[in-house]
Amino acid sequence: QVQLVESGGGLVQAGGSLRLSCAASGSILSIGAMGWYRQAPGKQRERVASVPNGGTTDYADSVLGRFTISRDNAKNTVDLQMNSLKPEDTAVYYCNAHIRPKLRSLYGDYWGQGTQVTVSS
Repeated sequence: QVQLVESGGGLVQAGGSLRLSCAASGSILSIGAMGWYRQAPGKQRERVASVPNGGTTDYADSVLGRFTISRDNAKNTVDLQMNSLKPEDTAVYYCNAHIRPKLRSLYGDYWGQGTQVTVSS
């Protein structure tokens, strides 16, 4: 089984910082793109940032210059450093990864359970 586990959410004042971490574990053959999404109450889930395996990072316009995504292929982890947080960043943040499990020929889309980030004004 493949599992994504997130950590690092919490409550922070506007202007503060948080770091989210996500670790993929299980019977993994290879991992393609990894990323972070978020969903605020009453809104659709949106992509925040993504990083392919060996490619360049990509960010939503709303977080460009404030958030930084990074991955460690040796540890199967992806982190999201969030600086200069704003109340509108409040949401549940989800880790996402395209993973090819062992004994399977196709990549699948896997999600973490979500971690709450709340930014107070």
